[in-house]
Amino acid sequence: MDCSHEGLTELRAAAPLPITGLAQDYRAGQRIKSHVHDCGQLLYAVQGVLEVLAEGGRWLVPPTRAVWLRAGVAHGLRMRGQVKVRSLFVSAEAAQSLPDEDCVIEISPLLRELISEVARWPEQDPAPADAMRRRHLVVELLLQELSRPPALSFHLPWPQDERMAGVCEALSGEGASGQFLPATATQWAQRLAMGEKSFHRHFQRATGLSFGRWRQRARLLASMQGLLTGRPILQVALDAGYESHSAYALAFKRHFGISPSEFGATAKPM
Repeated sequence: MDCSHEGLTELRAAAPLPITGLAQDYRAGQRIKSHVHDCGQLLYAVQGVLEVLAEGGRWLVPPTRAVWLRAGVAHGLRMRGQVKVRSLFVSAEAAQSLPDEDCVIEISPLLRELISEVARWPEQDPAPADAMRRRHLVVELLLQELSRPPALSFHLPWPQDERMAGVCEALSGEGASGQFLPATATQWAQRLAMGEKSFHRHFQRATGLSFGRWRQRARLLASMQGLLTGRPILQVALDAGYESHSAYALAFKRHFGISPSEFGATAKPM
C-alpha cells in the first residue's frame, strides 16, 4: 500500500469497507516525518515500541496498546528498536463512534486478532459475497472494541513553549551511556536563568504536569523497550534513574497497573 497522503486518499476512495488495514515493518531508529491523513488512524505495534510524535504530546506504545489519531492530526513516528506496525485507517463516518480526542487504547487479545486480520486483507480486493459479509462483521466488531475507554498513562504531554520543550527533549533523550540526564529542576532553572519557583510554574503550565511527575513518566515509558527486549530488570531500573529493582518496580506498577516482570511476559509479539 502507498502510505503517502495521495496514495492513501486514492485507496480510501476505492475501499469497499469503512476500515482499511496496512502492515509495515521498520528497522530500529527509523523515522517517518510528520504528515497528516484525511481519515482517522489507529497505530499498533505488534512487536517493539513505537513512538508517535504529535504537536500536543508523545506516546510510547508497547504491544499492549495502540494510538488513536483523529483525521487531520499531524504526526511523525520513531522506532524504538525493530518495530512491526499494523495500521487501520477509519473513514470519517465510522470514526464518529470512536474517541473524539487523540489517545491510547488498550489492546485486548480479541482486538489484537481483529487488527491483524484486517491488516492482512488484500488492497481493493473484489472478494466474493460470503467473504465480504464476513469482513463487514469483523469491521463492526472491531469498531465496537475500539470504542472502549482510553488508557491515558502512556501519553507524555509535550509543551509548545520552546524553553520547556528543550528541557523535555533533553529529559526524554538518552546519553551515550544509555542513562538519562541527571539534571534537577534547580539545575534547569539555573541553565535557563530563571528562579526555581518560576521554572516550576512555567513547566506545570506548559505540560500540565509537575517537573517531577513528567520526568518520572518519561523515564518509565522509555524503560518499556528494555523490558520488551529481555534486559534484566535491575539494569533497566538503573538506566531509568532508579537506585534499586524494588523502587523501579513499585513506580512502574503504580503508573501502569502491572509489574515490570508481568509487562515483559505479556507484551510479546503475535
